[in-house]
Amino acid sequence: MSTSQHSIIGRQPIVNSQQEIIGYEFFFRNDQNGTNAPFEEDIQTCAKILSTTMDEMHENWLLGQQLAFINVDRLMLSSVFLELMPAEKTVLEVVNSVEVTAEIIERCRELKTNKFKIALDNPQHHAQLEALIPYADYIKLDMRDVDIVQATQWLKKYQATGCQLIAEKVEQNAQFTALLEAGYQQFQGYFYARPENLNSKVINPSFDGVLHLLNLVSQDAENKTIENGFKRDTTLSYKLLRYINSVGFGLSCEVQSIGHALTILGRNQLYRWLTLLMVTAGNNSSSPALMKTSITRGRLTELLGEPFFEKRDRDNLFVVGVFSLLDIMLKVPMENVLEKLQLPEAIVDALVRREGIFGPFLKLTEACEDANNEEILQLAAMLQLNPDKVNQCHMDALAWTEALGI
Repeated sequence: MSTSQHSIIGRQPIVNSQQEIIGYEFFFRNDQNGTNAPFEEDIQTCAKILSTTMDEMHENWLLGQQLAFINVDRLMLSSVFLELMPAEKTVLEVVNSVEVTAEIIERCRELKTNKFKIALDNPQHHAQLEALIPYADYIKLDMRDVDIVQATQWLKKYQATGCQLIAEKVEQNAQFTALLEAGYQQFQGYFYARPENLNSKVINPSFDGVLHLLNLVSQDAENKTIENGFKRDTTLSYKLLRYINSVGFGLSCEVQSIGHALTILGRNQLYRWLTLLMVTAGNNSSSPALMKTSITRGRLTELLGEPFFEKRDRDNLFVVGVFSLLDIMLKVPMENVLEKLQLPEAIVDALVRREGIFGPFLKLTEACEDANNEEILQLAAMLQLNPDKVNQCHMDALAWTEALGI
């Protein structure tokens, strides 16, 4: 790979039946044609990026419940770079182009002995992979243009192998529901973040307290007024005191009053906390994966803009990212949501039109999420961000979200 080329890291979440993220598939796309980077040509570059990526995911991520699914071909299976990976948290996904030989079978057996997990890429269409089923932990089945009858037949066939099945390329909630009812338990795709049935005009009343406090802070209300706002909601008061007394603040004595907590936090930190609370609190029936995705968006948007903005606007970038999925989370059109929130015009421009000073950073965040290679490179060039820096921000944002323990 020439020095003028870049491998872009993409990710796709893998969720369980409760829509909790259990892992991510990571893959590379090169900047020539947006296809998966050819391992035969640039194995050293990809190995370096991947090992650095995993290192930068930090201990909290690696020791959590998440798994990293990594595409591997024949050369990658035999590469020494695999020794750098945390075996118990790494799933090696054998791509369907691999010619299964006695050597490949023995290598998969060896990797299993070393505590790696093995996934097979659509053996229903690539019969040669079935020889690896005795060593596989996961089987991934592509659900694009597949009816429920066919999906059920595959389920019955491959459940008998003892492998865990992952329905991939699931992009609509209706398909997720049908597959779940058929018996599938793990899914890959962004179906939970797709806008469907945003018909409600009224925001769930359980969010009223957070909305009221967000508006008080954005209006720069006096501390006493904000304190009274908290006192109207004992649950929010409890959460604030629990937050301020958490080990992360390292305070020498316990904070027992809302007024004291507000003084310690400051307005910017308070607004960030309320922003997070907006997507994690209330009688929120949203998908856990949707909550985590919105928080990752917030952090990534902030990190991408970090070189260009002062602290206050970096906080605004965080708000832009987190709130960009608020319409889907609340099942209310974004315009209706914004009627209840008194936000700066620059945030509104980004949320509604992806325009203004924050808009391009949100667009770049969304492109990273969709692994849209062409748009990532175009936006990175426009913003004068090195694609390697974008990769680093992407991974740091994931690690930061996992460290929150949400």
